[in-house]
Amino acid sequence: MPIDALLAALSQHHFPNPPATPAQIAAFESRVGWKLDADLRAFYLHCDGAALFESPPDANYRILPLAEIRRARLAVFGRDDDAYGSPSLYALVDMQDTNYVVVDVEPKFTRYPLFDAFHETFPAVEQIAPSFGDLLMRALDSGGRSFWLEE
Repeated sequence: MPIDALLAALSQHHFPNPPATPAQIAAFESRVGWKLDADLRAFYLHCDGAALFESPPDANYRILPLAEIRRARLAVFGRDDDAYGSPSLYALVDMQDTNYVVVDVEPKFTRYPLFDAFHETFPAVEQIAPSFGDLLMRALDSGGRSFWLEE
């Protein structure tokens, strides 16, 4: 499903934040040192974060606003040190209880893959989607459940 259709469904049935401006996106990219891929750019121009299925703070899927995206190791352990995970993994979706969906922003990717970052096993991660668009499609179809745990 095209990202535009997914974003329309998100706006109709879920809890999107107002869009990020191009200036906010540029400031974010400057702060983190990597560029949003096409799916993430479309999402953040549409909404700067969103809660799926339930409004915050009860949402199991809370796609973080740009201002809250940080390295996964910092989100999970509070430490930005290579001993606590790869510097290319960033927390993107807060799944509650210090569990996250993280994005790998290695420059070798044109579309960033996403991984389950279970706090008890992190920095070991398991890929759950090849792109943000795929993650969003599967999340919207999940009924609010962590779809990758049912496979």
